[in-house]
Amino acid sequence: MTQNSNNETRPDEVEPLNDTVSSDTGPSGEETPLYAGIKFRDQGQIYYFKANPYVVAPQDSVLVQTDQGLGIGRVAVVRDTLPEGLAEQEIKPIYRLATEEDLEQEQENLALGRDAYYYCRERIEDHGLEMKLVDVDVFFDRGKMMFYFTAPGRVDFRELVKDLVKKYRTRIELRQIGVRHEAQMVGGIGNCGQVCCCRRFMRQFEPVTIKMAKEQQLFLNPAKISGVCGRLLCCLSFEKEAYADFQRRCPKVGKNYETAWGRVKVLRANLMRDSLVLLTAEGEEQELKLEEWERLVGEADGAPPQQNSGAGTPEPKIHTPAPEKRRENSPSSPSPDNEGKPAENKANKPEKTTSSAQTQGQGQKKRRSGKSRKKRRSKRHNDT
Repeated sequence: MTQNSNNETRPDEVEPLNDTVSSDTGPSGEETPLYAGIKFRDQGQIYYFKANPYVVAPQDSVLVQTDQGLGIGRVAVVRDTLPEGLAEQEIKPIYRLATEEDLEQEQENLALGRDAYYYCRERIEDHGLEMKLVDVDVFFDRGKMMFYFTAPGRVDFRELVKDLVKKYRTRIELRQIGVRHEAQMVGGIGNCGQVCCCRRFMRQFEPVTIKMAKEQQLFLNPAKISGVCGRLLCCLSFEKEAYADFQRRCPKVGKNYETAWGRVKVLRANLMRDSLVLLTAEGEEQELKLEEWERLVGEADGAPPQQNSGAGTPEPKIHTPAPEKRRENSPSSPSPDNEGKPAENKANKPEKTTSSAQTQGQGQKKRRSGKSRKKRRSKRHNDT
């Protein structure tokens, strides 16, 4: 084991222990590379490290060098190839296997985290902060403590940080998380009766929209399509690709189509059976696979019509819309018998206007005469 000028041990030069050295070699005599997927939390994401030269198995405890310092984790999976999207240069080697002292220190850190959890909750109540503490994570070397919390908005927790630093004498970080990450840490039972998917196997959250529920023809009831976190169910995204592919191949429901059976209407579509339910011109419902549907539409569009000999598919029917009937006596198309009527009506229009003008003039005269009478009466009253 060698050390550099900064007193940091280089992982690539650690001397392997005799009882943990891997002796597997490839056909050319070179050592077969192995990669270990490690989780630092039971519900956390999997990070990959080089397992060589150690022999590791699932559930083994190992120490690895991370950006936050030295950490202890559990081996979740061992594989000889890297997952897609990871480069060989980005993979770091395992620092060393965990010893009995390391496991004892891990248990002490867990106890310290539980004590810090209850102490932090007391300080939150004393300061009257609108935040909910979810979990506390203590790093392996106790160089840092992470406090996870949820809150409806921004929180001024500067005084709280001062109290925590004074209590534990280490670096303190308060990280605000969402309700989905809270459900992942705490866990719960979903509508299906099983433990939440985010707690069991999900490591990254994908965006879920209400459009997914509509494409899957689910009832838009918040109690049915929401999880324990109050957000849309994560499992709606599991079948997104299957429904998207089915919608691309499926015709529009409620629309009429010309097929080898004639004009039919699409009533329903069934993803599980990969079929359609059609309403024929005779009023009968027929169910057929999407492959048969494509054949019927193709025969109606490009293939020549087949002659029916006994029982068989009828020729495609072409429905042409009937011409609209023009209304009788309409101004755009007058009948020959009524050719004079529009002229008479036009001639009568000025008479109506003149008569209305005369009535208006008579009404104005009556008003004027009434006003003059009132003036005369008022003058007589004044004279008297």
